[in-house]
Amino acid sequence: MRKTISALIGIGACFCTTSAGVQVVDWRAFAELFVATAHAQDADWQKVDETLGRKAAVSGDVHRYGFPRTDLTVTLDGVTIKPALALGGWVAFKPAHGGAMAMGDLVLLESEINPVMAKMIAGGLEITAVHNHLLGANPATFYMHVAGHGDPIKIATAIRDGLAESKTPLSAAAAPPPAVDLDTAQLDQIIGVKGQANGGVYQFNVPRRDPVSEEGIQLSPAAPLGVAIGINFQPTGGGKAAITGDFVMTSDEVNPVIKALRSHGINVTALHSHMLDEQPRLFFMHFWANDDAIKLANGLRAALDKTASTKG
Repeated sequence: MRKTISALIGIGACFCTTSAGVQVVDWRAFAELFVATAHAQDADWQKVDETLGRKAAVSGDVHRYGFPRTDLTVTLDGVTIKPALALGGWVAFKPAHGGAMAMGDLVLLESEINPVMAKMIAGGLEITAVHNHLLGANPATFYMHVAGHGDPIKIATAIRDGLAESKTPLSAAAAPPPAVDLDTAQLDQIIGVKGQANGGVYQFNVPRRDPVSEEGIQLSPAAPLGVAIGINFQPTGGGKAAITGDFVMTSDEVNPVIKALRSHGINVTALHSHMLDEQPRLFFMHFWANDDAIKLANGLRAALDKTASTKG
C-alpha cells in the first residue's frame, strides 16, 4: 500500500529546466498519468464480477461486493443475528495508480482465520487488521481486513481463493427482504441522515465531514469503502432493536464517544484500526445493545455529536 511515490515521480517529471533555468511543462508526463487513470476506469468489471461470483454495487467509481455469512446461525443475547446486522463481509475496488486499490472486511470463524490469511498472503494481498466486533456471540466471529493494489482481476482471484478456505458462500443467493418493523422515519430524524432497509436490518451510513485518504487517493464515496460511521438496527419485537456497527473516529474523539455510548446503556465491544496508512489516522469502535429503538437512537445521536460527522 505504499506506491504513491510512483505517482509523485510522474508529476515531478512533468517539469523540465531549460538552459536559461526556466521551468517548462512536459505535457507528455501528464498524458501518461491520464492514460493510467483511464485504464483503471476501463477495467473489465464484468470479469471481476464473474471471478467473485456476484454483481457489484456501484457507487461513483467504487465497485463493492458483498460476502454475507448466510451459512452461519449466530446468536447473542437471545437475538439471531441477521447477516446485514453484523455478518456482512465485503470487498470494494476503486481505480487508482493505473489499476485498482481494494479493501475489504471478511467475516470468519476462528478456525478459518489462518487458512484464509495464508491464501490471501500467497495471492499478494495485505492483512491490515484481525479483530472481533461482538462479545459473547455463539459461535464467535472475527473480522479480517484485507487490502491490495494492481490488476483488479488478479486481486479478485486472490480474494476468491482466500475465501474458498472458509465456508463463506461463493455464489450469491437472492432472498425476499424481511420487513423492518420499526419507526424508521423517527430513526431518520434522530440519527440525522436517511437510513436504508437491507435484509431485514435498517442501516445508516454517516460520513465524516473531512476527507479521508490513503496513498494520496481520497476514499470517496466513504460508505462503500468502509470509512463512514455505520449504524444498524435489527428489530427484536415490541419496538425494540438490536444495534451494532462501528464509529469512525480520530484519536481525540475516541473517549468522548465511549462515554456517550456507555452513559446511554450501549456497550462498547471493540476498539481498533482497520487500515495501515490512512490520513487522518482513524480508529473504529464497535458497539451493541438490545433495547427500545428510539432510546438507543438518541444514545447514538449523542455519540455522533462527539464526532466530526455530517448531519442532515
